[in-house]
Amino acid sequence: MRIKSRAPLRLGLAGGGTDVSPYCDLYGGYVLNATIDMYAHVTIELINKPVVMLQSIDTNTCEEYPIASNIDNHSRSLLVAVYNRIINEYNNGKPISMRITTRMDAPIGAGLGSSSILVVALVGAFVELLHLPLGEYDIAKLAYEIERIDMGISGGKQDQYATTFGGFNFMEFYKDKIIINPLCIKKEIINELESNLLLYWTGQSRYTGNIIKEQSNNVAQPVALEAMHKLKEQAILMKKALLKGKINEIGYILDYGWQYKKRIADDISNAYIEEIYRAAKETGATGGILTGAGGGGYLMLFVPEQHRYDVIRTLKWYKGRFERYHFTKSRVETWSVNDD
Repeated sequence: MRIKSRAPLRLGLAGGGTDVSPYCDLYGGYVLNATIDMYAHVTIELINKPVVMLQSIDTNTCEEYPIASNIDNHSRSLLVAVYNRIINEYNNGKPISMRITTRMDAPIGAGLGSSSILVVALVGAFVELLHLPLGEYDIAKLAYEIERIDMGISGGKQDQYATTFGGFNFMEFYKDKIIINPLCIKKEIINELESNLLLYWTGQSRYTGNIIKEQSNNVAQPVALEAMHKLKEQAILMKKALLKGKINEIGYILDYGWQYKKRIADDISNAYIEEIYRAAKETGATGGILTGAGGGGYLMLFVPEQHRYDVIRTLKWYKGRFERYHFTKSRVETWSVNDD
């Protein structure tokens, strides 16, 4: 028997960074994001060999661990962390021999929430395997705790909730409470948004841990704190524009957020990213933002349709590429495959 799951990646449209502690604990954070048809994929296969095997199709690697209720996670693998937490908390410490195979539709470090969403996909697969009574909030919270607490990896909270709930969501993050507000946006508005949003891979992967640590430390600094307050405001502006169908305002709202986002940590942007952004705006883009914490990954650009190919031709001179995508209402999905 095989258990399979997939979880959609997300685009952060507004408010990104306000979901990171301690800002959201002190002031509350607002984030608006949407899932797209690029996924993290996981397969769990039960095997007879007394090991846990981790196979990555993307990196063409395979790690093998002796079966145990608590595997020594010397490689600091997120997948091992998920296995250890699930086995001990939900399977009475009884180990299970298995092969876990993963693949991603986008590079790790692309700013689409890949690592966190892979954790959610694996948690979802274990929910299917062990028939665990966990709802959406439970799955997202568990995935967050494994990554941020068990593994001590710096980051926010939006990715786990975005992929678990799916679609367009306005999210509120507080110290002791998280509220997910699904947005009922008309299909024609979503279609128009897709027609005007370009997703450009900058060619630069990045490790965001240092950026996020600096952002967390900067909460006490007036410039960074004001910038995070403005990013909360950006999320509200984005919600109103989408619900009212004011598509032409989206680019300016993205640009508003991008100018403030760069103030919360030094390495969020760099000369290369600024050059690409400037070239895009000079040929018709009205705004944009990096889709993750910063430093590289995907640049999301709002380009009125009449300027679309002007921007595409301009950015082809750089080392990145454009990515095809569509918004989706899909959330983390799991299913069983019987090979008999």
